[in-house]
Amino acid sequence: MQMRLIPIYLLLVFQWASFANAAELPDWSGVWQRYEGNGGIFDPSTVEPRDGRAGSPGVRQYPPLTKAWEARYVATLALVAMDRVPDPISICGTPAGYPRLLALPDVYEFIVRPEATWIITENGPNIMRIYTDGSEHPPEDERWPTFTGNSVGRWNDQVLEFTTVSMIGEKHTILDRSGLTLSDQATVATRMYLTDEGLLRAELVIEDPLALREPWHVTRHFRRMPAGTRAYDYACAENNRNPITDSGQTLTLDTDGNVIDKVIEGEVIDNE
Repeated sequence: MQMRLIPIYLLLVFQWASFANAAELPDWSGVWQRYEGNGGIFDPSTVEPRDGRAGSPGVRQYPPLTKAWEARYVATLALVAMDRVPDPISICGTPAGYPRLLALPDVYEFIVRPEATWIITENGPNIMRIYTDGSEHPPEDERWPTFTGNSVGRWNDQVLEFTTVSMIGEKHTILDRSGLTLSDQATVATRMYLTDEGLLRAELVIEDPLALREPWHVTRHFRRMPAGTRAYDYACAENNRNPITDSGQTLTLDTDGNVIDKVIEGEVIDNE
């Protein structure tokens, strides 16, 4: 009898501790939306021109890229200007991944629990899990790249601090429609907290031995939407009016499925 009572007692103590911790966590409930505009730009602080939209000719950011990654970015921008760089998420169903997940349109939900915090985006959708249960990142020989990577962290008073590793990188993800990428060796240290103005602030320090000369500091904000606002799921493939040709041109279709772009010579278009 005593041997059975001990595990039950320990379970009750653990549950009580979890509820106590939950009571101390910040209130991030409700539905949130991206605060910064800047037309889908990942890092609004470095974009030129200041009102530029990601994917538009002549619009770019200035992170501390290495010479090799800067040359790669410049070459990509030239293709963007010719509409020759498809955005992976335009295919519909491909997650945006981290850290782009923090720069998407549509709304967000932040589910805060003692053992983990979930970031859920309406656009995509994307689901990111940040473990705060005391666990560590898996050993390097037990990791594999995923869209959102592996995130572990802790609460420092009302601040969520976490690091993210094992992201896919340039093979399948970009940071925005300008085609800016990181390598699969990138790591992101993030701090998230509520400001005095009621904004949810995310401070990112991105390090990448291949893509960056020095840490890249990026800050994003979110504002809570009115009470009663809800997030919904949808699949953009249901009304995908931006098919991608075999050579990489992103097209725009009208409501009847006809191409309204200037089609590059030699393209074969199948509206079906």
